[in-house]
Amino acid sequence: MRLLLRASSRPATMEGRAAVVWIADRRWICVALLVLMATLPCEGATAARPPEPDVARCIRQAARGHAWLEKTLWGLRDQEAGWIGAEILNKDGSHDFGPLQINSWWVPRIAALLARREGEVRRWLQFDPCFNAEAARWIFLDALKMSGNYWKAIGIYHSPSGIRQRRYAALVAVHLQRRFGIDVFGRRAVTLVRPVP
Repeated sequence: MRLLLRASSRPATMEGRAAVVWIADRRWICVALLVLMATLPCEGATAARPPEPDVARCIRQAARGHAWLEKTLWGLRDQEAGWIGAEILNKDGSHDFGPLQINSWWVPRIAALLARREGEVRRWLQFDPCFNAEAARWIFLDALKMSGNYWKAIGIYHSPSGIRQRRYAALVAVHLQRRFGIDVFGRRAVTLVRPVP
């Protein structure tokens, strides 16, 4: 695990410490925060994140009244475990931004589509939860249109590699079931909650 810290003149509060940590591997975020804050349990460490209602509002808006899409975005968000202001350094040198952890690989493409500067897009992805949720929606729906398969689209959201896509889709399925129950999309859509390995 690579852990990068920057110096900060901010007070050594829980929020201040959490804000200056960049972590190469998201799985270690809770551990890293515990190391930094030593006396707090993991649940307390995640409580330092900005309020979830902003993210919830933005996910609801991005779904545009489609319950299945709102649930999908929640599944992606729960798997990604990002937050407003997040910038996570990946092993390949890319960064993941915001609540739905949009990879920096998408920044030039989104910037070109919007005719905006890449720096602006990066900031919006990192700090604007609604822009972040809209980008996640666009990435997922584009993958769904291209692949024609719900679980393949979930995997494409994460990676171009087929093996990584299947593993990621299985993890998202677990999050969907935890948040919404076994019958996530209703009895007629059982295949949606059990991705093929």
